Amino acid sequence: MTDHTPADAVRGATDSEWFERLARAGHVVSGLLHLLIAYIVARLAFGDPGNADQSGALGLFASTPGGRTALWIAVVAFVATALWRVAEVILGPHPADPAPDDDDGWVDRAKAGALAVVYLAFAWSAAQFALGHGQSSGRQNAGLSARLMGSAPGKVLLVVVGLVIIAVGAYHVYKGVTRSFFDDLKIDENDAVKVTGIVGYTAKGLVLAGAGLLVIVAVATVDPSKATGIDGAVKTVAGWPAGQVLLVIAALGLAAYGIYCFVMARYARM
Repeated sequence: MTDHTPADAVRGATDSEWFERLARAGHVVSGLLHLLIAYIVARLAFGDPGNADQSGALGLFASTPGGRTALWIAVVAFVATALWRVAEVILGPHPADPAPDDDDGWVDRAKAGALAVVYLAFAWSAAQFALGHGQSSGRQNAGLSARLMGSAPGKVLLVVVGLVIIAVGAYHVYKGVTRSFFDDLKIDENDAVKVTGIVGYTAKGLVLAGAGLLVIVAVATVDPSKATGIDGAVKTVAGWPAGQVLLVIAALGLAAYGIYCFVMARYARM
């Protein structure tokens, strides 16, 4: 009788066509959310109100006919994508489509684990909006920051969080500029994917870095209202002399990333 390890069970799960399809669906939903965020940023550029972050995009979903049903579908897709990332933590990157030069060391496993947390957070937020309990991410971030600023350890934690967000943003920019995102795809380089990947990753990276920088500024100025995430970064840029132009560029960049997510849904190595 052959003994089966937990890793064998996980590998068997990643061999499931349905599991892979559900995990790919998470990229589709992520693409739609980024397109909606890009739409909100473009509206902000011309003076319209809105929350330029995940909560704003989910709120738009929830307000449309059939939106709450769509959000429950999004929850399932995000959970499946998160579980696939957990499988990568256990088995290494791309368990269903490995390549000889894949690095399955702790760095790639750590990235997979971080992405699993991100997608679970997306699923939780989508579920909250589907239930009618959704709240602005910016307001929640500001409230949490205000509580943490009440103590020295809390301030240190906020600075660390800000630095981590900046590092994640820098990694996105690096991945876009170096075109290393093609390592995640099972297609050769082509101009259309190259443009969406470079522009999308760079734009998202810059927005994330700006959000992380504002967290550190919030601690330095003891102003938790600045630590509101991507929405705060976008609205800060809106107040600059060239803010409108920069927001339009940011909207185009985030839209490009949304389109790239659709490429991931079809061509990502899983």
